[in-house]
Amino acid sequence: MSKRLFVSVDLDGLADEVRQVQGYFEGATGLTMTDPEQAHLTLKFLGDTDPDRIPELREELEVAVAESGVDPFTVEFGGLGVFPHLDYISVVWLGVRKGGEQLTGLHEAIENRTVAIGFAPEDHEYTPHVTLARMDHAGAKELVQETVRTEAPDVGQLRVEEVRLTESTLTQDGPEYTTVEAIPL
Repeated sequence: MSKRLFVSVDLDGLADEVRQVQGYFEGATGLTMTDPEQAHLTLKFLGDTDPDRIPELREELEVAVAESGVDPFTVEFGGLGVFPHLDYISVVWLGVRKGGEQLTGLHEAIENRTVAIGFAPEDHEYTPHVTLARMDHAGAKELVQETVRTEAPDVGQLRVEEVRLTESTLTQDGPEYTTVEAIPL
């Protein structure tokens, strides 16, 4: 049975800060909040993957990390945004104020390596972000628009020393994430 995989940087230790920012949207209809305990920044979504490919993926991710030239670094999270745009919102996200260059460098190296071994290329430009909520319907659109325009919370810093190959298991209570492999920088 295939595993739903992605490559991420996890926000270990920042769950309370993420929860606090999600509080800006408390009571907003049409928004489904992500679990702050599972907050992460996706570097590459791989999708359904044969578990037999995990050793190959680990090897390619190790090469990608080496090729990226990125050493352990600090990310500073802050500010809010949406995808695809404020007129039509599907995702509300937390931004990156510092460390974006390194995250983008990791993403590009991982993208190159995974596409070379048959994974689908990204169909949009990479923007380092942490998903806070998904919008199911436009009930809270004006609240979200106003909050994104007026609030720019500082969420904190995180030392990034590894990227993780993560499995996403869809459950009735939402996705659950499990680290499959951790690749040090």
